[in-house]
Amino acid sequence: MLETELHDLSDDADYAASQLQGSASMMRCDSGKQSSSSEPDGAEALYTKDNVTIHPTQFASGRISGRLKLIKQGSSLFMTWIPYKGQNSNMKLSEKDRNLYTIRALPFTDVRSIRRHTPAFGWQYIIVVLSAGLAFPPLYFYNGGVKEFLAAIKQHVFLVRSAEDANIFLVNDFQNPLQRTLSSLELPRAVSVTTGQSAVTPVGESPSHENQDSGGDARDESASFSRYNGRQRQRNHDPAWDISINVLEKFSFVTKFARETTSQLFSDSSSNGFSDVERRTHNSTPIDLPHKASITVDEVLNEILVTPDPFDFDKLSLAWGKPRQPPLGSEEWATFLDSEGRVMDSKALRKRIFYGGVEHNLRQEIWAFLLGYHSYDSTYAEREYLRSVKKSEYETIKHQWQSISNEQARKFTKFRERKGLIEKDVVRTDRSVPFYEGDDNRNVDILRDILLTYSFYNFNLGYCQGMSDLLSPILFVMEDEPEAFWCFVALMERLGPNFNRDQNGMHTQLFALSKLVEFLDVPLHNYFKQNDCLNYFFCFRWVLIQFKREFEYEKTMRLWEVLWTHYLSEHMHLYVCVAILKRYRNKIMGEQMDFDTLLKFINELSCQIDVDAILKDAEALCLSAGENGVACIPPGTPPSLPADDGFLYQQDDEVL
Repeated sequence: MLETELHDLSDDADYAASQLQGSASMMRCDSGKQSSSSEPDGAEALYTKDNVTIHPTQFASGRISGRLKLIKQGSSLFMTWIPYKGQNSNMKLSEKDRNLYTIRALPFTDVRSIRRHTPAFGWQYIIVVLSAGLAFPPLYFYNGGVKEFLAAIKQHVFLVRSAEDANIFLVNDFQNPLQRTLSSLELPRAVSVTTGQSAVTPVGESPSHENQDSGGDARDESASFSRYNGRQRQRNHDPAWDISINVLEKFSFVTKFARETTSQLFSDSSSNGFSDVERRTHNSTPIDLPHKASITVDEVLNEILVTPDPFDFDKLSLAWGKPRQPPLGSEEWATFLDSEGRVMDSKALRKRIFYGGVEHNLRQEIWAFLLGYHSYDSTYAEREYLRSVKKSEYETIKHQWQSISNEQARKFTKFRERKGLIEKDVVRTDRSVPFYEGDDNRNVDILRDILLTYSFYNFNLGYCQGMSDLLSPILFVMEDEPEAFWCFVALMERLGPNFNRDQNGMHTQLFALSKLVEFLDVPLHNYFKQNDCLNYFFCFRWVLIQFKREFEYEKTMRLWEVLWTHYLSEHMHLYVCVAILKRYRNKIMGEQMDFDTLLKFINELSCQIDVDAILKDAEALCLSAGENGVACIPPGTPPSLPADDGFLYQQDDEVL
C-alpha cells in the first residue's frame, strides 16, 4: 500500500480532538499518590492513549476511535477501550454499534497473548487474544505508542515473547509442557499453553453510553471492577482446556501462520485422530420428561440435559418456511427478459432463484447476473460487447505474469511463492469431479492460470488457500477462462475480506454469528459460553469458503446461487450457520460436546446435511429475527459490497 493511500488524519475529527487534548499521555503514579478522580476508588491509571481506533468495516467513515487505558486496582491489571461519543467520524454508526466493541475492565488474567503488527506503511496495531480463544478486533495506534503500551504491561504482569514469532507476546505463560501437542488437528507449530487461572469476562456485555471526557467512564469502569472482584476468580486447571486454547489461538492469531492454519482446516485428516477429552458437566435446569412406554438411560440423560429449542422449526415452517420449488427452467427464464435481453423485474427473479435455484444449463448466463458481472438492465448486445472488452483485458493481465522470465522469477520472491502455493493447491482441488479429474487435465491448468492472473489483478490480496475452492465451481459453470475470471473477481469483491491478513472479515462474521445464536437460541448460546466455544471457530470453514466442503458439488452450487440472490438478507449464510447448529443442537448439548469434540463433529457433517431443509430453516430464522437480526450484524460485514476507497485489501509486507 502506498503512503499516499493512507487515511488523511488532518480531516479526522477524533484525531483533531486528541491533538487538542494533547497526544497520548503516559501516567505512572507512585504508590503513595492518590489515583485520578476519573478512576474507580483504589484504581490507578498506568497508561492512557487517545485516538486508538478499530476498523469494524472496510469503510474509512466507519472507523471508531476511542481511549485505551491500563488500570491497576490492587494486584490486578485491567485494560479498557472506550469509544468517543459525539465525534463526527463516529456519529455515522449508532450507539449500539459502537457499544458492541467497547472493552470494559478486561483483566489480564483473561488475556492469552498480544500480537503486534508494524507494517512498512500504515499504522501500528495490536490484536488482544483471550485465553478462551476469542480475539478482539485490531486496535490501531494512529499516533504510535505500542512499545510504551507493552512496556507498561510488562511492569505488572509476566510478559514474554513467543519463541515462534517475535511479534507475539505471551501473557502469564509459565511453560507447562503438559498437552503441548496438537496432534488431534495436526496444526503446525504448536505454541505454549497457559497455566494461569482465568475468569472470563463476557466480551459482549452491553455497556452504557459514555462521553469522551465525562465521568460516566469512571462509574462504568468502577462497576466493572466491582463485578470482577466480587465474583469467583479461581478455576480448576483442566489440561483439556489447554488444548482448546491452543486450537483456538491457531485460528485467532494474525500471524504468518494464518495460511498454514487455514490449510489444516481443509485437510481431510482434520476430522480424524482427535484425542479423548474429558467432558465437562453441563449444568442445566431439568425439564419434565414426556411420558413414554419405554425409555433408555441415555435418552433420559439427554432429555434432562438439553434445554428445549425456543424456536420450533415445524411451527416456524408453517408460518414462514415456504416449500422449495423446482429449479428455474429455460421457458420460465425467458419470461423475465424483454425483447432486448433486459431483466424486467430483478427482485422477482432473485426471489424465484432463492426458492428454487437454477437449472444447470442456465447457470452460465444467470450466475453472471447474480455475481454482478452483468447488470440486470443490460441488453444482449451490451453483454456481448462487455465480454469482448473483458476478454482482451484479461489477456493483458495474464500476459504480465506469463512474460516473467526465469531470471526475473529468481528475483521475484512473492511471485515464486504465490505460484508455488497455487500450483500445489489446484492439483488437489475437486479432483473427484469429472471436470477436473485425471492427469494432464487442461481445466486444472486453467484453474491455475486464473488464480495466478488474479494474484496480479489484486496484488494486495494475492492468493490465499481456499480461493481455489471458490473458483472451481465458477470455472465449471462458465466453461470459459476470461468469463470465469471476471465472475471470480466479482465474487471476491464480496468475499475478499475473508482472506485479509488481519482476519477482520472473518472475525466480524463470527462475531455476528454469535450474536444471532444468542438472539435466536439463548440456551445453545449459553451452552457454548459454558464450554468456551463462543469464538465459533468451529464454523470457520463454513464461513471462509461458503460451505464448499459441507455439501456435494451440485448442492453447493444450488446453495451459492441462493445466497447470491441477497433476497431476504445479504448475510443469509450466517442464518444457514444458525440453522445447521439448531438442527444438531440436541446432539451437541446432549452429548456435552466441548470445543475439540464439536469441531470434529462439525467436520464429520460434511455431505450429510440436507441443503433444502437447511435453506428452509434459514429462511424461517431470518424472517423471525427481522430487524433484531439485522441489528446483530455490524455494518459492512462481508459479503457486503465494499466501498472503493483503497482500504479493502490492506496487507503488511509479510503477505506473499
